[in-house]
Order: sequence, then C-alpha cells, then structure tokens
Amino acid sequence: MMFQGFKETVLKKKLNQLLSLTDNGRTPSSVEIKSIAIISTEDISSEIDLQKEIEIILEARNIKIYSLRKFNKSDGFSYKHFTKKNVNWKGQFTEDSFKCFLEEPFDLLIGYFNKNNLYLERAILESKAQFKVGFAGVNSKLYEIEISEKIQNITGFTSELKRYLQILKKL
Repeated sequence: MMFQGFKETVLKKKLNQLLSLTDNGRTPSSVEIKSIAIISTEDISSEIDLQKEIEIILEARNIKIYSLRKFNKSDGFSYKHFTKKNVNWKGQFTEDSFKCFLEEPFDLLIGYFNKNNLYLERAILESKAQFKVGFAGVNSKLYEIEISEKIQNITGFTSELKRYLQILKKL
C-alpha cells in the first residue's frame, strides 16, 4: 500500500511538471477530424455505449476506446483496458498496446470522465492526439475544448461537441 501512495505522489508531480511545460505551447490543429479516440473508465463505458453514440452523432467510423479498470488477477489481457498496474513507479505507462494507442496521432481525443483521476489525466496529457476535448471541471490545461454536461447525457455532450467542431470547421 505504501508503494501505491508513493507511485501516485510521483505521478502527480510528473503530471504537474508536464502541464507547466506544455501550458503555453499547445496550438490546436486545423485538420478535419477523421480519426477519434476515447479515454474513459470501465464504469462509464460499461453503462454507456460511448463508441456507438459518438459514431452516430459525429458520423464517424473506427473509433478507438481505452478504459481504466480496476486490476484483477483473473482478468485477461485486453486491447481496450489499462489498469493502475500498467504505470510504473516513475509514472510511465508500461503496457505496449496502450503506449501505441497514446502514440497514435488521432485527430480528436475525447476524455470521457468528469472526476479528477491521475492515471486518466496522465494518459490524456501523454497522448499525441491533435485536438483534445473533455468535461469542464477536470483539468482545463488538458483540453482545447471543455464541455459542461452531465456524464450520463452522452447525446447532449456529443451534440455540443459536434456544434463546436462545426464552428471550428473540423467536421
């Protein structure tokens, strides 16, 4: 248990360092959105079919999603989930498939979670996505657009996102 607290302290410190370095240097891309990724929690993605809803409203295909889930020894390997165990004591992701996901230059990354979470925030920050969108009140330094909506209202969130993307001529 002490190791978990130490790891979270290091992760928080690294997150704050990286946020202070990238605070001013982000320039949003003007590229039309063709590839979309979603980072969320397993609790949210099991309740709401994020992928289907976003495909319908944004009229997009081949959306990739990764969810943070609680570690369980009996769970098998998954290309759609990562756990706190996939982060080493230096605050770096160790799972190769998740690192590849973060390295992929998506046109849009949606952080679909509304509560602060070091692991999810670090994943959003580390992602090479060109344009990042998420919920207001999580961490304003992570996103180009923040949308204030209830987490259960996927239709409202996605409709608002579509409206902003159309204004920015990204759809």
